[in-house]
Amino acid sequence: MARFDRLEFGDTRDAKSADSQSNSHANDAAPADALPDVSFEALRNADLNRRKGLYENALRQYSRALELEKSLIAGWVGQLQMLVLIEEAPEADVWGRKALELFPGNGELLAARAQAVCRVGDIKQAHALADAAMAAPGRTAYRWQVRGEVLLANRQEMEQHCFSKARECDSDWLVSLETALIYLRYRFPAKATIAARAATELAPDQPYAWYVQGLSEMELDQSRLSRQCFERCLQLSPHHAEAKKRLLEVAKNRWSIGRLVRRVFRPR
Repeated sequence: MARFDRLEFGDTRDAKSADSQSNSHANDAAPADALPDVSFEALRNADLNRRKGLYENALRQYSRALELEKSLIAGWVGQLQMLVLIEEAPEADVWGRKALELFPGNGELLAARAQAVCRVGDIKQAHALADAAMAAPGRTAYRWQVRGEVLLANRQEMEQHCFSKARECDSDWLVSLETALIYLRYRFPAKATIAARAATELAPDQPYAWYVQGLSEMELDQSRLSRQCFERCLQLSPHHAEAKKRLLEVAKNRWSIGRLVRRVFRPR
């Protein structure tokens, strides 16, 4: 766990005091205009990096925000989400449990831990946590998104309903994009492509949206479309190293054994 020693969870007494002052079950981050300027800047930088797919950088910025404002729920949730996105789900589970000790019953933190536990492979516990998150006051895009992922991981129907509810809660293109990433992880490229295309339609000026659509089209063996997506990504961000790499793969039509297997057994 040394890699994550600098993740901030603050002084327990301070955090619990702050939590009790906000009715013990704060489900939203503190209003932006109520945050210290530096904390707000750290959250803003975290969001900017997240929208570029720079999850390690975003993780550091969420941690920085918490160093400055321990009661910031958005910081806790953001840390857990970034750990999941960089494939550190076991660490996210550890920190999720710690966060819930400070903010018991918080709906967003319950959802974040549900996602971490789901990625670890404990679907039964993930279901219980996702249900608890939905039972907590309020409804957010993230809670619906996590519920959809848990259903998808268990190959149950209705995940599309959950993802649609997430988009109803928040029309931000990032919701569609991160839904596409969930579908890609569980090897549903056709559904991932639909979600990724929704993201690029909402945000045609965002290079990372085009990159993720390119990945989705690539998994569907749509060479022409994936090439166009990566080229568009590079038009918007000429130094995007991963887009350059993927574009070369498309051009050379390189196939790994893993991709050949997925092509045959891919869920439709």
